[in-house]
Amino acid sequence: MFRLFDFSLWFSGFPMKKAQTLFDTVLEIEEAEYPQYVENQCEKIVAFHLKHNSFYQQLTGKKEFTSWNDLPVLTKKDLQKPLVERLSEGYSVKSVFVNKTSGSSGDPFVFAKDKEAHAITWASIIYRFGWYGIDFNQSYQARFYGIPLDFIGYRKERLKDFLGQRYRFPIFDLSDAFLEKVLVHFKTKKFDYINGYTSSIVLFAKFLQAKNIVLKDICPTLKVCMVTSEMLFDEDKALMETQFGIPIVNEYGASELDLIAFQNPEGEWQVNAETLFMEILDENNQPVSHGQEGRVVITSLYNKAHPFIRYDIGDVGVLDEKSTAKKPILKKLIGRTNDVALLPSGKKAPGLTFYYVTKSIIEDDGNVKEFIIRQTKIDTFEIDYVANSELTSEQKKEIQKAIDTYLEPGLQFSYHRKEILERTLRGKLKQFQTEL
Repeated sequence: MFRLFDFSLWFSGFPMKKAQTLFDTVLEIEEAEYPQYVENQCEKIVAFHLKHNSFYQQLTGKKEFTSWNDLPVLTKKDLQKPLVERLSEGYSVKSVFVNKTSGSSGDPFVFAKDKEAHAITWASIIYRFGWYGIDFNQSYQARFYGIPLDFIGYRKERLKDFLGQRYRFPIFDLSDAFLEKVLVHFKTKKFDYINGYTSSIVLFAKFLQAKNIVLKDICPTLKVCMVTSEMLFDEDKALMETQFGIPIVNEYGASELDLIAFQNPEGEWQVNAETLFMEILDENNQPVSHGQEGRVVITSLYNKAHPFIRYDIGDVGVLDEKSTAKKPILKKLIGRTNDVALLPSGKKAPGLTFYYVTKSIIEDDGNVKEFIIRQTKIDTFEIDYVANSELTSEQKKEIQKAIDTYLEPGLQFSYHRKEILERTLRGKLKQFQTEL
């Protein structure tokens, strides 16, 4: 059988055979030897960039590797300068894979991977999706993603979808009328799996719930659903499992890096320790113990074109106490470091705290389809929501009571029912936003 997906990667210049051989070799490293593998690979990639990347030399003020903890922790703001100034010797914009982040964290930038590093990224993705019987050459994907709306960008993405065995549902319009059309596709196409942004797929599950439909009953070929890019709440996962009739897999990644963590068949959020090294650091850039929360800092072990070394991705997370070098487990992802509300008392609260508390109350009856919370002043918050009917005064009182209990009294909330919520250019829903 002709393997179209493999061919498309080869045609794009990604050395997949070489990457797959390397990836398989890493997988075979024994647990006892794995810490040494990670240490060696970290030192190799640092030494390479200190020798061949003038941008990284300037950042570190060094030309030779001495100590891991002496290396700076990079942020997206450090990288917001022309790409040509950040590339290593021997690499040009034309010879590397170039892309840009979505900017959902507020700090978009253009990045690069050398083609071998990007091929290893694909080997990593193929391996993890394979846990669930998904083969990119054969399995047909129902894709809930944004899409460029300009003519060339639109056609380019549609071509990539064809080569990648995908059918894309653009998620800028998630009305019931649009979701009816989506449902028709599931009745007529043999999809193997669903992949896309969490909030959009949750909305589809709520649509199915209202119609009392289990998706696998009308699309029996479905095996699994992978959600990404946005927080997955336990109750939303339970809803999707019920309405889709298939396992729901939680994916955590970053376009500039790789899949960072992927839920394994045992239900653990297993960190990608083959191509990445994850640290959880405190405010002083010191490692915290497993089980404690801190900033998620990632090193890309194979990207020679561009340094992602001790790169603060902007998230807060916790590694499980049972984590090992070969199999780190992400116990919890708390949210983004810049999604923090500053309250009148001086208290700082993760924005998702508001979202958790509010969500548990206003979604009880299934009326509210989705919502976002915006902080406009230190004591003032606005909730934009999509619903069949207005929130009742009783629901608003319950929200206020919960906020008073879990955060602090005296916070002001106003509510705005909308036809549709504003998403990023790529279709992501930013669930908490601060305008301070």
